[in-house]
Amino acid sequence: MESTKYATAAIAIVIGLALGGFGGYWAGAMQNDNNDNKETTKVEETKTETKEGVLVGGALMVRDKDIVDNAAGASNVTTLVSLVKLAELVDTLKSTGPFTVFGPTNDAFGKLDAATVESLQKPENKAVLAGILTYHVVPGTYTSAALKAMAQKGETLTSVQGQILKPLIDGDKVWIEDAMGGKSMVETADVISSNGVTHVIDTVLMPKN
Repeated sequence: MESTKYATAAIAIVIGLALGGFGGYWAGAMQNDNNDNKETTKVEETKTETKEGVLVGGALMVRDKDIVDNAAGASNVTTLVSLVKLAELVDTLKSTGPFTVFGPTNDAFGKLDAATVESLQKPENKAVLAGILTYHVVPGTYTSAALKAMAQKGETLTSVQGQILKPLIDGDKVWIEDAMGGKSMVETADVISSNGVTHVIDTVLMPKN
């Protein structure tokens, strides 16, 4: 029971971390649906794209900044940003990549047991935290268009942590199914950074123990 409890918390933290720093792979594909001649285009209910970049959590995410630097200014992913620092993954997420990051919001972390999340922030649990965070990161660039195409074909993604993530489509929304069968909805898709793309999700993804 104790190991399961920690695994759940760890996953939550990973997602948060992923969210904050892994926002970078959005470059490219999703832009096919945008109109460059408009001052602003509503892409998702929680995302507004301008000629300069995408607004996430009140901050402008721009393509010339890396995943970590973009996430640092967003008010809705502060938990994940702090966890990425604790897990010492900042340098990794600031590297060339590219990466596709599925990053949970502060509200996503709020769904988890507070005591468990707190325990994962302790120095002795850093390895567990890092493992969960890397489950939310995928090598390569997968925009929402690519994820939808994969979902239609029944294809899966292999995370940096080594376990599988499965893209799904429900209506016009993209969902990600984790190894435990849990599903997380993409709230804000295709946040493009210099070293990848980030998809903000509403639930922490859980790997198998």
